[in-house]
Amino acid sequence: MSTDVITIGDAMVTFNPSHHGPMRFASSFERKAGGAEFNFALGCARLGLQTRWISRLGNDEFGKYIRNYARGEGIDVRDVKLLDGYPTSLNFKEISEDGSGRTFYYRENSPTQALTEKSLTEETFSNCKLLHISGVFAAIDPVKNIPLLKKAAIMAKNAGALVSFDPNIRLKLWDKAEAKEKLTELLNYADVLLTGDEEADLLFDTHETREVIKICQSYGISSAAIKKGEKGAVAFHEEEVIETAAVPPSKVVDTVGAGDGFDAGFIYGLIHQWPLGRILNIANTIGSMVVSVSGDNEGLPELEDVLVKLGEKELIER
Repeated sequence: MSTDVITIGDAMVTFNPSHHGPMRFASSFERKAGGAEFNFALGCARLGLQTRWISRLGNDEFGKYIRNYARGEGIDVRDVKLLDGYPTSLNFKEISEDGSGRTFYYRENSPTQALTEKSLTEETFSNCKLLHISGVFAAIDPVKNIPLLKKAAIMAKNAGALVSFDPNIRLKLWDKAEAKEKLTELLNYADVLLTGDEEADLLFDTHETREVIKICQSYGISSAAIKKGEKGAVAFHEEEVIETAAVPPSKVVDTVGAGDGFDAGFIYGLIHQWPLGRILNIANTIGSMVVSVSGDNEGLPELEDVLVKLGEKELIER
């Protein structure tokens, strides 16, 4: 069976506080699952893409919960292994009244340390349309994971697949200088770049559209989107450039996962060869839908929900 999208990366159990404000005053938490690549995989699967996820989890109750959750969402988890001797990673979230927040990671001795270049096989990437890689996985162990991601990208390209890349810079995992140095190496393997404007500033010393496009083209990148949050997004594909306003959410509850949802929407449209304007519209719409729901990925919609939101499909409630 063919695969639309493959992604590689960590997943964590996320603990969301029962109320907003500084985490030191939170006395109870709700267990959920999260992680940039995991959220992206969920977003793609819910849109109907055949999605395969490569990862390692602890052979513990949290690891089993995450793997079962992914399988239940229709993600191909044959490359997700449960390992003894590694605890499944955790993170605790602090959410402010405006929906913004901070994340506190507990991911030492990550199970993905056991994921190496030898873990990758040509079979995994056969009949695949796109490999999605992220700077979060790179940051967990740059010495090991960046060569691994490079090998995965080469395998994907040899199989005729595109490679998309979201820098997803997490400065709690590495500093700006190291992030810029290491992530710039991965640009050489990307066909599609999905970045925030602040990340573009860090990588390219600019987020000005024309300059970013020139730099991307110098790396051989044919498509890119610059996410600007409430200011919308700008994208280019080959010679076409489009900028769109943000889609106002019904309410901002939790901003985590919005970028991952945007990525899933953009890739969905790209795989289906939609016009660039429509691709950007669905990506912005999904990002807006995500921030109106609490949790890292609970707000990631199914395709039918997105089409209703776009006014392309009628919702019949009763």
